Amino acid sequence: MREPLTLAEILAVLDDPRSVPDLQRYFLGVGDAAFTGGHFERLGGGGDRPENSDTVTAEDLIAVELLSVQVPPRRALDLLQGQLGREVATELEQIPVDVELGADDALPLIVTGGHADNAWRMLRAADGIGWVTAGKLLARKRPKLVPVYDEVVSCAFGTGTGFWDWLHGKLREEGGVLAQRLDALHAKVNLPAEVTRLRVLDVVFWMRHRDAHSGKGCAGLQLP
Repeated sequence: MREPLTLAEILAVLDDPRSVPDLQRYFLGVGDAAFTGGHFERLGGGGDRPENSDTVTAEDLIAVELLSVQVPPRRALDLLQGQLGREVATELEQIPVDVELGADDALPLIVTGGHADNAWRMLRAADGIGWVTAGKLLARKRPKLVPVYDEVVSCAFGTGTGFWDWLHGKLREEGGVLAQRLDALHAKVNLPAEVTRLRVLDVVFWMRHRDAHSGKGCAGLQLP
């Protein structure tokens, strides 16, 4: 298995001239050029808005569909009005909405046994909800802490399991230069405030690798 990208390689991708137009297309495109995922964090005011931050709502389920995954109907009902929803809510109640990946107080939440990790494992264990959908649901509820992560992004970074912890470390390297670069890109594209730095990172790498990704055995992202 190839080694994950270094911080320098990640920064090189972000600095590539394609990053700005890719973000513009994804988040600000109109008509047939628009990506439905550009509304993921904004639909209905966001999954982390105060009145619904600790419960999975119907809007959250629609939001993950904008990212091309779906929660099966029976699991959706369980999340909205059943035991699974109550168990996930218990974990979400222990996760502040403003804690950001890379900050000191993020690590205890994402490590094995942490509240975010517990919620992810509950969702993943439910029939019909795989690791990608579980992560996207949690990214909707805690967008500053949990990154959107799928097979394309995993391949682009050269990462597998433990992505949250890996990215947490990258955000802390060299005085937080990665976070600074992501914030600069956010400002340059004039993205909506609801779009987090984690989503800027996700979209840059997803847009860069989505067409070239060939599934299992893919050689990974071609660096600038």
